[in-house]
Amino acid sequence: MRIISLLVAATLTACANHPLPIMKTASNPLLQPSPLPYEYPLFDRIKPDHFMPAFEVGMEESLEQVDTIASQSEAPTFDNTIVALEKSGRTLNRVQTVFYNLVGTHGTEALQAIDETISPQLAAHRDKIFLNTKLFERIDTLYRERGSLGLDAEASRLLERYHVSFVRAGARLGADDQQRLREINTELSRLTTQFQQNLLKHTNELAVVVDDPAQLAGLSESAIEAAAATAKSRGVDGYVLTLQLPTLQPQLAELENRALRERLHRASIQRGNTDGTLDNRPVLQAIVALRAERARLLGYDTHADYVLANATAGTADAVNKLLAKLAKPSAANAGKEAARLQQAVDAAGESFDLKVWDWPYYREIVRQQDYDFDQTALKPYFEMQRVLEDGVFFMAEKLYGLRFERRDHLPVYHPDTTVYEVFQDNGSALGIFIFDPFARDTKRGGAWMNSYVRQSRLLGTRPVVANHLNITKPAGDGPVLMTPSEVNTMFHEFGHAVHGLLSNVHYPFFSGTAVPRDFVEYPSQVHEMWAFWPEVMANYARHYETGEALPPAMIERYKSTELFNQGYDTTEYLAASLLDQAWHQLTPDAMPDDVETFEMQALEQAGVALELVPPRYRSTYFAHVFSGGYSAGYYSYVWSEVLDADTVAWFKEDGGLSRKNGDRMRYGILSLGGSVDAQQMYEAFRGRPAAIEPLLERRGLTAE
Repeated sequence: MRIISLLVAATLTACANHPLPIMKTASNPLLQPSPLPYEYPLFDRIKPDHFMPAFEVGMEESLEQVDTIASQSEAPTFDNTIVALEKSGRTLNRVQTVFYNLVGTHGTEALQAIDETISPQLAAHRDKIFLNTKLFERIDTLYRERGSLGLDAEASRLLERYHVSFVRAGARLGADDQQRLREINTELSRLTTQFQQNLLKHTNELAVVVDDPAQLAGLSESAIEAAAATAKSRGVDGYVLTLQLPTLQPQLAELENRALRERLHRASIQRGNTDGTLDNRPVLQAIVALRAERARLLGYDTHADYVLANATAGTADAVNKLLAKLAKPSAANAGKEAARLQQAVDAAGESFDLKVWDWPYYREIVRQQDYDFDQTALKPYFEMQRVLEDGVFFMAEKLYGLRFERRDHLPVYHPDTTVYEVFQDNGSALGIFIFDPFARDTKRGGAWMNSYVRQSRLLGTRPVVANHLNITKPAGDGPVLMTPSEVNTMFHEFGHAVHGLLSNVHYPFFSGTAVPRDFVEYPSQVHEMWAFWPEVMANYARHYETGEALPPAMIERYKSTELFNQGYDTTEYLAASLLDQAWHQLTPDAMPDDVETFEMQALEQAGVALELVPPRYRSTYFAHVFSGGYSAGYYSYVWSEVLDADTVAWFKEDGGLSRKNGDRMRYGILSLGGSVDAQQMYEAFRGRPAAIEPLLERRGLTAE
């Protein structure tokens, strides 16, 4: 998923009374707040040609506002400095938010070209603000006098976070070091953009073309039709199997043709790992080296130390200990699972040793044999629109009293998106929710939430949020039938959405998901529990043709498999997390020459170098950490899962799906955004620190 960075949000959100030239305002829909409800973007009027002029005006306006704040003759006060900064740069924030959300969701060649140009300029612009000496002097003065300013809790935290943000951005460095920092930030912006663009292009290029339909045996009819439609749209004869972001491709679970499974897997792991213009190996090596150099400039041993000092975890040592605690038992469980799958291969009369590309296929065979359960049998009961409206929205009404109404009159950036207005149970309007479910060539991989407008009482803004999935769109008007994993992802991403929708903070700095990286996944992971909660399933899990409810026996068989394949699932995730830490715990003088050799050594050292269990993302397509916001932070999912599992245990103990429990979650966690320290927030909500035992039980592990 993509969230606006906390540091950028701190200075580039909100509005100042700075008039714009009339002609520019009239002709460019980005240069004024949208007249639509909630300031919902004018997608039908926004064109690629609007962005560069709007960026230029927005940056100029922002710098003028910051200069006015920094240069004023009045002594610094909280209002004339911190609040003024919160109100500055709203034009740029609006342009930047729309642009980068569109780059991720519908990144046409025109937008990619703009991205290459503007990303380094935005990095330089950010440095002009954070390295403004006069501005920092005012913030530093207020910070030193904070005990005597009479600030309320949220304002006091805002001042503290501004000070931390400026210090971490280099405000205390000398002139020479600041100049080098500017150079690093500009180059990093260019490189991370290049990494993402290389990945998108290579992912599209490596899609597997199949000439003989017999090779597609095992795929559903709708999946084959979709592959044919993709081929037709690309002007290719036959069928095209597109790639999704993780290492293991979902089609591997169904394809009977072993040679095609191998082709698909080899295409997946080749992304970014090839000679030529799309080679991400030198790109990521340069990113790692520059991040390490920047961390050293800022007084930290490594980039991981720099990142984690501002996270809930606090230190690299704390992260390493958690990952190590889980790695050994997870790898042991994966080994047992591999042996069972090999038994299934042998029992089928095959003479080969199990390979990576065989695991998903034989996993499903073993699931059927050992649990009398075929996961694909659930798909007819998981029709996408019903899951969304009768599952996700039903859950949101039961927990939070929310109601959703379609708003087809609002413009969209792509015809596959649907817009809903969100209301509270007293009838008051809350915000907008955009649903964007399908994969397409212009959309990055994975699933994520983003915000177009963030809630703030100071600015009088209400939230406009979006969820993005990468479900394969069926050909024609066929039903969209989801796998259990896709259902789980839909509920997960809605957890992020509701975090934005239910935000109730004064300052935009703290709005919604503006929390530490290793806390942001916590609410979304909690919301996964409702995907298969009996009352919720009873409302949405119905056969798309007959309307028949999902039989209870099938539900029980599904639940009996909750620990199935957990060794693999946990190990592939931990391997990716450990790779992230290995890259970002490097010092500037320890950069490796070869990416693949470094990967293998890092995984071997961590005890997760299993031939049959590759990392969920290998380095050359690890977009989370080399082009997203998760550098040194991919561990966040399991860190957050400790809180998640502990919270799920509380929900079960306290009556489950109820408005009482939803209100406690809403007012104790979701509405507070980043306005309260995350650890303190959780302990106040739960009444104690989180316990790790529920997580170990969930994953079938034992404490070391």
